[in-house]
Amino acid sequence: MDDDKPITEQAMDTITAAVEATKDAAVTAVKKVRKVAKKVTKKVAPKKASKKKAKKAAKKTSKKAAKKSSKKAAKKTAKKATKKAAKSKKKARKAKR
Repeated sequence: MDDDKPITEQAMDTITAAVEATKDAAVTAVKKVRKVAKKVTKKVAPKKASKKKAKKAAKKTSKKAAKKSSKKAAKKTAKKATKKAAKSKKKARKAKR
């Protein structure tokens, strides 16, 4: 500490230096965070070509799912129809007796 300067002035100089150092540190931290964020987005976000592939794959899977569900529904209705036919035959037999 300088004995020539008053204490308030010395304190102000110290505070100013601390503020500037903090500001510089904050700026460098923000730059580093931005850099890392860009890297992460590149890895996480798919590129345009892969987005198209993903859309096509989604369409395919939805089509496959629709086919499966329609097959299942057809099987169920076929089973129900055979059961109904069998029941109606039994009823017809009982009615004849």
